[in-house]
Amino acid sequence: MLTGLPEAEPTRTLIDELLAEQQQLTAVERFARQHDEAKLPAQARYYHGLIPLDKPRPGEQYAFAVDLDLCTGCKACVSACHSLNGLDDDETWRSVGLLQGGTAVEPYQQTVTTACHHCLDPACLNGCPVLAYEKDADTGIVRHLDDQCIGCQYCVLKCPYDVPKYSAKRGIVRKCDMCHGRLAAHEAPACVQACPSGAISIQLVSRTEIGHRCSVPNAQLLPGAFESSYAKPSTVYASRKPLPKNSRPVDAAVRRLEPAHWPLVWMLVLTQTAAGMLLASWLTALLAPQSFAIGKGALAICAFVLLQLGLAASVFHLGRPLGAWRAFLGFRHSWMSREIVAFGLFAIASGVFVLSALSTTIATADPVLSGIVALLGCVSVFCSAMIYVDTPRTSWIWSLTFPRFFGTTVLLGAAGAACTLGWADPLSNTVLAAAWAATAIRTALFVWEAQLLLRPFDPRSNPRYSAALLAWQCLKPVIVARIALFVVSTCFGLLGIVMSGSLAVCFATIAFVSTFSSQIIERYCFFVNAAAPRMPGGAG
Repeated sequence: MLTGLPEAEPTRTLIDELLAEQQQLTAVERFARQHDEAKLPAQARYYHGLIPLDKPRPGEQYAFAVDLDLCTGCKACVSACHSLNGLDDDETWRSVGLLQGGTAVEPYQQTVTTACHHCLDPACLNGCPVLAYEKDADTGIVRHLDDQCIGCQYCVLKCPYDVPKYSAKRGIVRKCDMCHGRLAAHEAPACVQACPSGAISIQLVSRTEIGHRCSVPNAQLLPGAFESSYAKPSTVYASRKPLPKNSRPVDAAVRRLEPAHWPLVWMLVLTQTAAGMLLASWLTALLAPQSFAIGKGALAICAFVLLQLGLAASVFHLGRPLGAWRAFLGFRHSWMSREIVAFGLFAIASGVFVLSALSTTIATADPVLSGIVALLGCVSVFCSAMIYVDTPRTSWIWSLTFPRFFGTTVLLGAAGAACTLGWADPLSNTVLAAAWAATAIRTALFVWEAQLLLRPFDPRSNPRYSAALLAWQCLKPVIVARIALFVVSTCFGLLGIVMSGSLAVCFATIAFVSTFSSQIIERYCFFVNAAAPRMPGGAG
């Protein structure tokens, strides 16, 4: 029997292609159709297709998975997260950003949805002084414990992805917890369930694989994100289209000033002044015992008062200061806890030193006690510096932070000692030595900071380039004010050296006040000019 040839397949027209495309329903449309046709079981509303059917096994954890090819940037995930969690108007736990790159012929643009990455080694957890974070051993979700938080915001500084958000209304930090309550009930998180294109899902990932993936040199979640080796984020971004090598966040060139944190500005300068003056007191006890015997009381009292003012200023940075007594709980891993403990010991020791300086019965113990107090002051300043060195901000690396903090300590210590000892014993040679030391240190710090701003840096390789550029663009009046204060403090410092009597002491006092003011401005710049790393779309 003969068989005929197969009939030729009809040619598909543009209208046929469009009709076929319309038949590809989105996740929301599929859900609506199935719901209308009563084909859904009772639990289908929980979107089983977007979450794992099984709980994590040992060595696994939940993680967000984002299909970049499906993300349209509609921000339905942002709205759903905001609505479900009852966030403030200016508070977001999920954001949508934009990557761009490619060439004029083949441009590249990609929207990116991002939230907490529930890292394997969470920086927020490691920095918290009151143990207000926990990483669930079973699910791997990093949760914030609102009732433990004191609102110190150190986790905000530590996180390289701009995840924790401070709520001034509540005085605490809050963040995404992957809607853990919904997951426990086998329901998808709000952002996952709201995405109309199914771009976000929850997957089970191996913690070992996360570690290996993040240990690759220069590994990043996306172009422009911080190196993954720091916190080991678990989020998986996938795309069938290769990312161009020149792709970057659309806001990469935007330069913004960070929050000033004024309570911390005053706290750092005041406490470092106190530490410097007590260090000067100890050196005076070793090198000029007679001057120390005359001026130890004035030095001890002034330093103690400044220290207490600094510690009091730090309280205004806390959203819940009444819970600050728990700050020692994170001593094993948090530099903020260590700083608080160190300053607590420093404050007690300085108080004992005041009593000793005012007593005539234990004068022989003063040099030893002043040495102990000076050592505790230096340890406290070291812990203060490490708080910022231990963050991912390139402007706070140790080679920039330690010279600033200890420079302020010795500068204001010398200037404060010249002023205080001058009022106690105007004719002492120790006053002249302290004034000369303050002048030399002030000049050295000025030259060092000037070369950071004036030296031509290669923007491709030097992290200080952006900081210098931002300073010249946004902080010119501040730079001019610092130069003026340097001139004033140096001139009056030299006048205090060449003059004598009460007039010299007045000049030394003016030099100290102007130097202190200059360091307040410097510490303001320290905070506002420290660019924070963010994911594309992070609020700034």
